[in-house]
Amino acid sequence: MSKTIMITGGTGYIGAWIVKMLLEKSYTVRMTVRNKAKKEKYEKLEQLQEQLPGKLEIWEADLLKEGSYDGAAKGADAIIHVASPFILRFKDAKKDLLDPALLGTRNVLNAATRSGTVKKVVLTSSVAAVFGDNIDMAEQGLNEFTEQHFNTTSSAKHQPYSYSKIIAEKEAWSIAKQQNSWKLVVINPSFVLGPALNGSSDSESLNFMKDILKGRFFFGAPDLMFGFVDVRDVARAHIVALEKEDADGRHILAVKTMSIMDLTNMMKKMYGSKYKLPLMKAPKPLLMLIGGLFGVTPKFVKRNVGHKIRLNTTRSTEKLGLQYRNMEETILEMVEQMHKQKLV
Repeated sequence: MSKTIMITGGTGYIGAWIVKMLLEKSYTVRMTVRNKAKKEKYEKLEQLQEQLPGKLEIWEADLLKEGSYDGAAKGADAIIHVASPFILRFKDAKKDLLDPALLGTRNVLNAATRSGTVKKVVLTSSVAAVFGDNIDMAEQGLNEFTEQHFNTTSSAKHQPYSYSKIIAEKEAWSIAKQQNSWKLVVINPSFVLGPALNGSSDSESLNFMKDILKGRFFFGAPDLMFGFVDVRDVARAHIVALEKEDADGRHILAVKTMSIMDLTNMMKKMYGSKYKLPLMKAPKPLLMLIGGLFGVTPKFVKRNVGHKIRLNTTRSTEKLGLQYRNMEETILEMVEQMHKQKLV
């Protein structure tokens, strides 16, 4: 009999790939959605299921509603908790980011404990739970960030998205320690790129690439450094974490750490002058002045622009056995898919 996996956030950018991979491996997938009536959110995944050996079930549940995951969790062998807002443009940080991240994690993990059947929970966290600002590495006297580091510089006012990831992950570890029926494994991806399976045009990853391709940074890109990773590698990491008996702890995911200019210079070699890619780095003093127009505070500019980061990904390659796709392949397939969806 195939195992049953409950997944939250299965219609999203990362979650849809996890659902596909689970169905390919003949799992029964219980995917939770906030409103079953909105079939457009998951009909592509239902169509996909028809060609794959696994079984897809749609269950209704709400991150903010205590007990709403109990039905889907009961009888499940494991839970993959992906659902958490990844939005950088919001009106109310507490309502739009912090509550769904914290309360959602609490509700899902408490449902795991009450289920009596769940043996493992795989949580999608982020490198944003490892560090908040790029300057943290230098300020903390580090050569690199590892899984031992936790973000201590983000707050509800400064870097609220990063803060949502650290409070959610800490809550998960706290709940995990209070019970002994299931084991927690955490995945900490860096900036995720690559093709969207479920037409996730609201993904910040797609918005970022859209901005690059449409020339938003043409006259100058901020000297911001990120770790990058392919969405399919992130999904695969979740599957391995689920299936590997001895998987434990946190796992930073990144194929490469590079600046926006490094990324777009690589794209220039791939595409030539097809897109209005950045001509140069934007001067930091200018960003301090006009960052507000793009929703960026002077504090963010000061603590992130021009500061290098390094991410240690040894645990992902040695413990999970990940072999990362190269960035060129990720970009090519992402841009091709965006054209098909008429996003650019």
